[in-house]
Amino acid sequence: MDANNFDCIVLGAGIQGSYTAYHLAKKKKKTLLVEQFVLPHSRGSSHGHTRIIRKAYEQDYYTRMMSECYQLWAQLEKEANVQIYRNTGMLVVGKEDCSAFRSLRGTLLRNNVPMEVLSPEQFASRFPSVRLPPGESAVIDKTAGVLHADRALKAVQDLFLGLGGVIHDGEKVVDFTPGSPITMTTNSGMYRAQSLVITAGPWAKSVLARTGLQLPLQVLRINVCYWKERIPGTYGIGRHFPCFIGVKQHGAKHDIYGLPSNEYPGLMKICYHSGSETEPDERDRQTSQEDIAILSSFVSKSFPGLDPTPAVVEQCMYTVTPDSDFILDQHPSHSNIIIGAGFSGHGFKLAPVVGKILCELALGKTPSFDLSPFRITRFQSLLKSAL
Repeated sequence: MDANNFDCIVLGAGIQGSYTAYHLAKKKKKTLLVEQFVLPHSRGSSHGHTRIIRKAYEQDYYTRMMSECYQLWAQLEKEANVQIYRNTGMLVVGKEDCSAFRSLRGTLLRNNVPMEVLSPEQFASRFPSVRLPPGESAVIDKTAGVLHADRALKAVQDLFLGLGGVIHDGEKVVDFTPGSPITMTTNSGMYRAQSLVITAGPWAKSVLARTGLQLPLQVLRINVCYWKERIPGTYGIGRHFPCFIGVKQHGAKHDIYGLPSNEYPGLMKICYHSGSETEPDERDRQTSQEDIAILSSFVSKSFPGLDPTPAVVEQCMYTVTPDSDFILDQHPSHSNIIIGAGFSGHGFKLAPVVGKILCELALGKTPSFDLSPFRITRFQSLLKSAL
C-alpha cells in the first residue's frame, strides 16, 4: 500500500474526527486525519480550556451513551497519563412547569444517575452566593464535572500518532471523487481510501455540498464569556463550586450554563447556549452582543458575587441541526462516506462514543448504539439533494 493509499480518511481534526481516527488506528486500520488549519488552532468548535461533562439530558439516549463515555475518557487518561476529567457535580435549575427541566430530572431518575434534589432552603444553605429565583427548583447531577478540552484533544491526537496514524494539517480539500476507493484531493496532494469520514464541524455543510448533499445545518458564532469574581474564589473549583445549567431562566429562549472559576484565575465562565448565525470563514464579522446582554441580566440577578460585565469574551462556533440532535450516518448515495455533523454545542463530552460509532460505520460494522435519533432521513422534508 503506497503512502497516499489508506483504509480510511477522516476529514476534520476536531475532537470528533480525532477520536474517530484514534478508534480506527486501534483497529489497526491505516488512517489519515486531514485538517485544513495548522494544529493546534482556535477556528472551529473543539478549542478552549474546558467543557462540561454530564449525564443530565432531556433524552435517555444521550444519558445511556454518556455511561460509556465516562469509561472511555478514563481509559484515555490512563493511556495518555494526563488528567482530563475533574468531578465537580452540576446544578440544574429550572421552573417546575418547564418541560425541559422536568425531562432532565426524569432522565436522571430513570437511569439511576447519582443525584440530589435540593429544597430552596438546602439550596440557600449550600450555595449562598447564588440566588434561586422564586418558584424554581434545583437538582445536582453528581457525576458531572469539567473536561480539560485542549488537553483532551492533544492526548487523542498524540495517541493516534503513536498507533501509527498520519496527520496532515494545513491541508484544505479541493475535490472528492466518490467510488471504491474514494479519491480526495487537497491543496497539497491526492489520497485514496476505502472509506471517508467527514467530521468537518462548521464546514460540514459546504464540504458535503461537494458530494451533492445539502444538509439543514446552521452555523452560530458563540460568545464565550468570563465574569470577574468580586471576591476571588467565591465560585472557584478549589472551593468545590459546581458547574450549572439554568434551564431557560429569566425568560431566556435558550439555556445558560457555567463552569467554576478555574482556567482564568478569578473569572467564571458563563455562556448562552446559542448565538448569531454566521459563515465559518467570516465569523469575526459577526459582532452581535444580544447574548451578552441576556447574560449580563442573568448574572446580575443570579450571581451577585460577579461583576455583571464580562471581563473576557472569546469565540467559538456551534453547528446546529433543526432538532439539536447529531447526524451520525452514511451518505444516502455513497455508503462508504460517513457523516458526523451537527453536534449543536453539546458534542464534546460524547466524542469517545461518537468516534467509536463513526469508526464502526466506516468499517461496515453494526453500530454499538441505536442511531435512529441521528439518521439523516429524519430531515426528509428539509433535505436538498443535487444527486
